[in-house]
Amino acid sequence: MKHLPSLKQLQYLLALHEHQHFGRAAEACYIGQSTLSAAVANLEQSLDAQLLERDHKTFIFTAVGEEVVRQARQIIGQCESLADFARYQGKPMAGPFRLGCIPTIAPFVLSEVMQACRQQYPELKLLLREDTSDNSLQALADGRLDMVLLALPYETQGFHSQTLAKDPFKLVLHKDWEKRGYNQDVSQWPDESIFLLEREHCLTGHAVTACELADSRKVNPFFATSLHTLTQMVNNKLGVTFMPQMAINSGLLTGTELIIKTPAAENAYREIGVVWRPTSSKVDSYHLMAELIGTVLQQKCQ
Repeated sequence: MKHLPSLKQLQYLLALHEHQHFGRAAEACYIGQSTLSAAVANLEQSLDAQLLERDHKTFIFTAVGEEVVRQARQIIGQCESLADFARYQGKPMAGPFRLGCIPTIAPFVLSEVMQACRQQYPELKLLLREDTSDNSLQALADGRLDMVLLALPYETQGFHSQTLAKDPFKLVLHKDWEKRGYNQDVSQWPDESIFLLEREHCLTGHAVTACELADSRKVNPFFATSLHTLTQMVNNKLGVTFMPQMAINSGLLTGTELIIKTPAAENAYREIGVVWRPTSSKVDSYHLMAELIGTVLQQKCQ
């Protein structure tokens, strides 16, 4: 009979992959480093495959090791889902629920989402993770997240997606710029006058498309890391920017001398939605969570 790897061995392997260090991985698993090393060696023997290339003090995962890690995440995730299903007898919105969210949405809605969950679903344990769209979707594919709240359109092939709300873009500029005659016509602004977020934030791509910023000369080469940084750049009269309505409604511009205008471009908005794995056993919970988040978004995006 073929000797199969144990779940404990797979968990140790995932910890090693996450921490990339035997000592830190062992500490995270509450075991000794020698125990972790032996478990990984036994796993390699069970699979008859080399998972790590070892040196005296360093190691890297082999191509086979990376694939084993990927499948191990799915196996552990399925086992956790099975345990939760049995523990809560398949009851929706009960037990752990891991929700990912992108940084240009998370600060403005997650506290309300968590508060609503506590009130409506006291048996639900909502676990939140803020990250970029790419990283969140990878975590979803690996089974480390149940659902991702993000801005659409975005490439979500293989996942079920549901649009929940439209978040309008607003032109934000200093009141002195308005006095100088700058209006919603982008073509009349100076070159490099538009400040945007770093390109890994999908908000930048959505703003460029929705607000028809086709002339790249108008965009400043400086890219901010957060909406708070953008606010300060514009408040110091360095340029203008486009911000989502939910950020403005959350008081981001409070205490500044900035004014808000509607862009000239039609359909200047981004869509906010959720995605999940269609093969998951938590589909009932996903629909209920989408409904709850949608209610919060409708209030935030008006």
